[in-house]
Amino acid sequence: MVDADQTFVIVGGGLAGAKAAETLRSEGFTGRVILIGDERDHPYERPPLSKGYLTGKEARESVFVHEPAWYARAEVELHLGQPVTAIDREARTVRLGDGTTIRYDRLLLATGAEPRRLDVPGTGLAGVHHLRRLAHADRLRHVLAALGRDNGHLVIAGGGWIGLEVAAAARGYGAEVTVVESEPTPLHHVLGPELGQLFADLHAEHGVRFVFGARLTEIVGQDGMVLAVRTDDGEEHPAHAVLAAVGAAPRTALAEAAGLDLVDRAHGGGIAVDASLRTSDPEIFAAGDVAAAQHPLLHTRLRVEHWANALNGGPVAARAMLGQDVGYDRIPYFFSDQYDLGMEYSGWAPPGSYDQVVLRGDVGKRQFIAFWLKDRKVLAGMNVNVWDVTEPIQQLVRAGAPVDTEALGDPSVPLESLI
Repeated sequence: MVDADQTFVIVGGGLAGAKAAETLRSEGFTGRVILIGDERDHPYERPPLSKGYLTGKEARESVFVHEPAWYARAEVELHLGQPVTAIDREARTVRLGDGTTIRYDRLLLATGAEPRRLDVPGTGLAGVHHLRRLAHADRLRHVLAALGRDNGHLVIAGGGWIGLEVAAAARGYGAEVTVVESEPTPLHHVLGPELGQLFADLHAEHGVRFVFGARLTEIVGQDGMVLAVRTDDGEEHPAHAVLAAVGAAPRTALAEAAGLDLVDRAHGGGIAVDASLRTSDPEIFAAGDVAAAQHPLLHTRLRVEHWANALNGGPVAARAMLGQDVGYDRIPYFFSDQYDLGMEYSGWAPPGSYDQVVLRGDVGKRQFIAFWLKDRKVLAGMNVNVWDVTEPIQQLVRAGAPVDTEALGDPSVPLESLI
């Protein structure tokens, strides 16, 4: 049971933390709710940082989870621009950067992830960028606009979702773009070679240049400015700015110092939590990008770095903090927008987990659904410029039953009939 004398502390000012605070209040919790974030901005959503806000189509205000006045109305105490430096599990306190300590009855860690850094000479130059925070997007918008005006060249290290979305945004501003990717296609580990090539072709049609099978070895500059990049195939490529888009690492330092169980990097990293998002300490929970949760449906431990995981995980953690019998069994979901291509992906099909890919629709026109299967069971589905099919795709994944693969690939057969 919880009551007005209790204090629930949330460390992390992103979507997961904000939705957890909202849920605590909507579920009737009357105690103190304290949300601590190391950024000065109010909690915001990250997808616009590489999509609508970066392209200039959405206003800065549109990224915030709640309007600033909401927190006072909901009696959520904010400590912004203030990092948590330590957790004392025995005393049940967190220590802030200014030395302040705050006691908690239940604690939620929603510390997110941070961009991985390039380990090459030249990363300290002024023209080297990352994209994870709103401040990063603020700067990158101006950079892309300037590159477009001056016919400048952006080199992106990494052909994943962030790299490709920024490439599309940069081309929208008129910048020249080169993507350096060590694999044979973009998104190789997510989509496999066939569908990865589809995204390579899409970007090539819009003027993006790819360098596959190569890695950055040096960023060349003068007077603090970027002039070019060198790759391990011996080539040099012109550049006026560089984006490091080589993945993100879960921010686990606090949890590690506090002695909480972690997952090693080889298995995705993160704070180990059970299906209710509880850590190895029964009074501490974790949600969002940092949480490696035991998935009750997929029977594996997953750490998912996508918007829907934070959106839905924060409320589950909040309800678990309140003592409710809950479990996080959402099917992983993410979406992307690049030029005139929109897509949604539901499921979990890492490399080596599937033995068949079934396509439904017109791949040439980029209007289709791709399904990844193992023993005729649907592990994941991606709809490209085909809409209102996420629910039946997720139902197919949840069902875990063999399907008629010929019918699955036939657009005339309703997906609902296969469930």
